[in-house]
Amino acid sequence: MPNSAVHAVRRGLLCALTCAALSAALPAASAVAPRPREAAELPFAPRYRAVQHGGIVRAANSSAAAGRDAKGPATANDGLDIGYVDVDGDPLTYNSSRAAVPLPAGAVVTYARLYWGGNLRVGEQKPPADNGRVLVAEPGGSYKAVLADTTVGHRTADGADAFQASADVTDLVRSAGPGLWTVAQVNVAMGRSPVGGWGGWTLVVAYENSVEPLRRLAIWDGFETLGPGGTTLRVPLDDSPFAKGSGGKLGMIAYDGDRGTPGDYLAVETGSSKGVPLSDRANSADDVMNSSITDFGTSRIERLPAHQNTLGYDSDVFDLGGPLRHGADRIHVRFGTRRDTVWLGALFLQADARG
Repeated sequence: MPNSAVHAVRRGLLCALTCAALSAALPAASAVAPRPREAAELPFAPRYRAVQHGGIVRAANSSAAAGRDAKGPATANDGLDIGYVDVDGDPLTYNSSRAAVPLPAGAVVTYARLYWGGNLRVGEQKPPADNGRVLVAEPGGSYKAVLADTTVGHRTADGADAFQASADVTDLVRSAGPGLWTVAQVNVAMGRSPVGGWGGWTLVVAYENSVEPLRRLAIWDGFETLGPGGTTLRVPLDDSPFAKGSGGKLGMIAYDGDRGTPGDYLAVETGSSKGVPLSDRANSADDVMNSSITDFGTSRIERLPAHQNTLGYDSDVFDLGGPLRHGADRIHVRFGTRRDTVWLGALFLQADARG
């Protein structure tokens, strides 16, 4: 039997065993939870807003890695043999990765949301039945099934079969706190295809902390596909005025950004100007979707594994100090692409509210 067939059978058995074991351990209501509705496009809308002393942090990692048959260093994931990241040593999971939630001392979690997604069509075609379900383990804890609590974005385009799901995990993160979190069984495919495979997860956490500045916090999400030819998307994250010298940061979650393929950009509009393109030493202004997980241009969060090239999964945080240096009438984000087909899943904002 070919190796690919062996792997497929093994993954099917592991999935069946995992689901059976979890169903036995979970309350009946969780085991028979209905499959969430899916839609090909979800317009961006606010998920969470607050003005409080505190901020936003996130943990993120990829669920995909270069397969054993991949030749040479990986740049773009197109045509690359894609395998799974699996770090937990658990025979009942076929993909798993970890990342730290860097909550500061004294922080109280006010909201937390987990996003996960990827490509269901690579060398194999994964069925969408498990798009809305992942396993999550808090630091030092065991796996718990997390089910999507909102409509799942799911669209086939440009040779890919892409999805994103999400769930409110505020109570879980509030009780467990900082440390390494593990997310497993993200429903993504492995193998080889012209458009490549990708997948990953991001845990976005808003918190309150009395010793930190007063800040405006916002999380927006959706599922928007942008194709070649100059398509753009504008998201009005905040329409409040910001004083000169304000600080802030902007986070982005997106899928299938090919490293080395120029033409995709993320710009911030703060007033009457056309927008300030965001970039840093890890993300160029003309290739912001480049398969990376970075904060202000560096890999600051602890991850396992800590691959620099995340093969089509982007979860980046950019410094807004430059765009806000002279103050702002608003913070709107414009995202566009000229060559890639990409999927945008979420944006999150932290900006000083003084003034």
